[in-house]
Amino acid sequence: MPAYYTNEGRRARPSPKDSPALPIAPCEPPRDCPLCPRLVEYRRENQRQNPDWFNGPAPSFGDPDARLLVAGLAPGRTGANRTGRPFTGDGAGWILYETLIKTGFATGVYEARPDDTLQLVDCMITNAVRCAPPGNKPLPAEEATCRPFLTARLAALPRLKVIVTLGDVSRRNVLKALGLKGSAAPPGHGVEADLGGYVILNSYHCSRLNTNTGRLTPAMFEAVFRRARQIIES
Repeated sequence: MPAYYTNEGRRARPSPKDSPALPIAPCEPPRDCPLCPRLVEYRRENQRQNPDWFNGPAPSFGDPDARLLVAGLAPGRTGANRTGRPFTGDGAGWILYETLIKTGFATGVYEARPDDTLQLVDCMITNAVRCAPPGNKPLPAEEATCRPFLTARLAALPRLKVIVTLGDVSRRNVLKALGLKGSAAPPGHGVEADLGGYVILNSYHCSRLNTNTGRLTPAMFEAVFRRARQIIES
């Protein structure tokens, strides 16, 4: 099984606003997190229908000393909700992990299951909302409720330099998790913003909807991570 990391024993990092203290929260919600009633009910429905699935808040995956964090929006029902690893088992995972391997942020072979040989290098993947939402669309209130986990996840990465946001909702959630307004950094694929403590680098989401229609091509996606590499190594 892949390694999942919490904030135990990790050094917190100040936010770009240099606030004296970040919210006290674990980096990862408990397996039976009760905070969002609609998501809890959806989780229980999936548990009844598919008791052998993971069916819980998808934990972050990757290197606890990562300089790159990839932030998605929420687990897919048959992806991370089924397998227990972000972007594993759904269409988006293929292009994401193949791109990370190409750009040196992962090694091994991605086989769409959590016990494959894939390992992330200097990279971690997380989601703004940890539980699968109905229709793949979390409510704004659910995003806000889950945000302290994202804030804690960011703070617990002592070497973090670049955050790649997958989709505009992820971008806004990351900014708010840093104590900023959702408009503090502009949207747009490939657009970046230096917030002092971190560089936010936007990408279209690597969903099948975007890749099948050509809105996001493999070359466009790879360019984002090559730029992340340049920033990290500069």
